[in-house]
Amino acid sequence: MSREDAEMTTEARSSRPGPRRILTENEIMDAALDLLDEGGVNAASVRGIAARVGVAPNAVYTYFPDKAAIVKAIVEHLLGQVDLAVFSDRSVPWRQRIESLALELRERLTAHPGAVNLMIGGPMDGPRALALNERLMEMLQDSGLDAQESARASYLLIVYVFGSIALEAAELGDGGSVSSEAERIAARYEGFSAIPAGEYPLSAAAAKIMATYVSTEQYRWGLHKVLDGIAGG
Repeated sequence: MSREDAEMTTEARSSRPGPRRILTENEIMDAALDLLDEGGVNAASVRGIAARVGVAPNAVYTYFPDKAAIVKAIVEHLLGQVDLAVFSDRSVPWRQRIESLALELRERLTAHPGAVNLMIGGPMDGPRALALNERLMEMLQDSGLDAQESARASYLLIVYVFGSIALEAAELGDGGSVSSEAERIAARYEGFSAIPAGEYPLSAAAAKIMATYVSTEQYRWGLHKVLDGIAGG
């Protein structure tokens, strides 16, 4: 082989693409959550996810046909972080199990405020969402409700839990830093303390309480009221 041929062969070899990047669904989910945390829903585009994991967008489409499929997978991924088996011990009172589950959901989801709107932006009909509903109905039937009542009560709880979390996440903002609960309450109180008492006397008088709407205490209070209503028939 001539020197010229050898150089051409070396150049051809160096121009060949390297080994194909092996991508996993978990990597895509982790990248999507990171982008949601940093920049909100708009940041978690297919191109953004592909850039984050170092592949071409087509590689992401290999796993998910469109962004809607990614969104659904993110919802399932977050719900999958909750170990529902922990709440299946029927020796533990049903109210205690539901409260523990509701608190864990709040903890998991407020850690990713940018993802919360995805939870309520479409039908929660994936396997893990259905497993959550199944567990809730099981616990509610342990309270004495029949099948129809437990289904209605399950929806009521989901509305309360996810609605409360969504309002809290909206205040945190897409891509914003997650401040402590005490810091958020203090900031809210500073704002509510300026309410004109002459124009809004009830709101002005309740400023301290309104400031705690984003607190665990308020979340528990509302949950207890919902469960009281369910238990009372």
